[in-house]
Amino acid sequence: MTSPRRAQAPSFDTREFRQALGRFATGVTIVTARSADGSPIGLTANSFNSVSLDPPLVLWSLSLKASSMAAFATGSHYAIHILAAGQRDLADRFASRGLRERFDGVPHRDSPAGVPLIEGAVATFECFNRSQYREGDHVIFVGEVERCAVQAGATPLIFHGGRYFTELPI
Repeated sequence: MTSPRRAQAPSFDTREFRQALGRFATGVTIVTARSADGSPIGLTANSFNSVSLDPPLVLWSLSLKASSMAAFATGSHYAIHILAAGQRDLADRFASRGLRERFDGVPHRDSPAGVPLIEGAVATFECFNRSQYREGDHVIFVGEVERCAVQAGATPLIFHGGRYFTELPI
């Protein structure tokens, strides 16, 4: 038996696919960088995953329609912040469309590469923009982690079924 060369057409619509994806609980991240003019940029993303321990690689993805695509595609570095349970407002703020001043009043400092690092995150990964892969309507970014930090005892923010949660022991 030979395997098909192409996937079959989907048996579902976009709404059903989105609903099914929403059943997977994820952490909530903010990815930050600098635009070509040096302005800080950032967005909320839950498309984050580990790739490799050696070398240390992580990935995330961004819609081709995102206004920040050019900055992330051409920049040399970015940072991924796993948000703490108390940072829900930041998640909403950085997910808002059209909000230009996302960093106003947000405590942050610059990494050695000049990328904004948001204070209070559960973990932070400072990444070299190693590679990019266009797939469907997104670009998958693979970052080589140059530095990482963990905030001991912090509880992560979780997203599931369109709502925020915090971790609970079973």
